[in-house]
Amino acid sequence: MLTAGKRLAVFSIREGKGGSIWVRAGSAFVNKDGSLNVLLDVLPLDGKLHVREAAEKRDGVQAGGGRYTAEAGLESELVGGHS
Repeated sequence: MLTAGKRLAVFSIREGKGGSIWVRAGSAFVNKDGSLNVLLDVLPLDGKLHVREAAEKRDGVQAGGGRYTAEAGLESELVGGHS
């Protein structure tokens, strides 16, 4: 449920040979009126973004499945050896 002040994670999800690759694209915050402020660190290549509740990372897996690369920023490297 989206409640005011809730922090959300924004991802770009790419399909790779080994499955989905989740690239952290930024963060979003829920406003009092239920709208969202989205702060992007990167732009998705395919124009699609996935927004979900922010969760703790553990061993390279984001809650909900898939792999992710880095927290955010231009220094990210794709998981699986792509450059």
